Amino acid sequence: MIVDPATTPRADVYRAMIRSILPRPIAWVSSVASDGVTNLAPFSFFTAISADPPTLCFAPGRRSIDGSKKDTLRNIEETGEFVVNIVGEDTAEKMNETATDYPSDISEFEEVGLTPAPSVVVKAPRVAESPVNFECRKYDIISIGPDGPGGAALVIGEIVRIHVAERVLREGKIDPALLRPIGRLGGMEYTRTRDRFVMTRKKFENP
Repeated sequence: MIVDPATTPRADVYRAMIRSILPRPIAWVSSVASDGVTNLAPFSFFTAISADPPTLCFAPGRRSIDGSKKDTLRNIEETGEFVVNIVGEDTAEKMNETATDYPSDISEFEEVGLTPAPSVVVKAPRVAESPVNFECRKYDIISIGPDGPGGAALVIGEIVRIHVAERVLREGKIDPALLRPIGRLGGMEYTRTRDRFVMTRKKFENP
């Protein structure tokens, strides 16, 4: 099968992407609107970028119904701050509940029963139930595609604080077996990260 994005319906291109770019980590992004309402939503187009400065990025797409911006993006545009919370198996159900498109005046923290914890640098709260939180300031926002359905924004954040719960540490390091992060697959499917293996990298040596 060959998919030509120029001639293939957008929904089919999207499905080909999300069913092959796997697994995708989940950025559970908390933000606060200029009027003080907190917001929390998951995004699976998410990754780390660099360590100096420490940066990460995620890409909130526009709403498929009317092409409008999602609350998370609008909040970051207004305040320049957000927090990325890591999703573990124990918070998977709550994360899924926050994917609901609630009205802007409703806080997902209150609606689904999560605990907002104060951040150190930014005003956006952390998810207390999440074992790792990245406080971020907006580094850049790059608009991609149309100002409508199918378009998105690449949000780049500079990490200004990292919070790691003691319960996921072993010998001072984050242990994946204790963190138990989940990944996003295609459709409504997710995956666990319990099955791991090690491969040693070969070093090139001049003859």
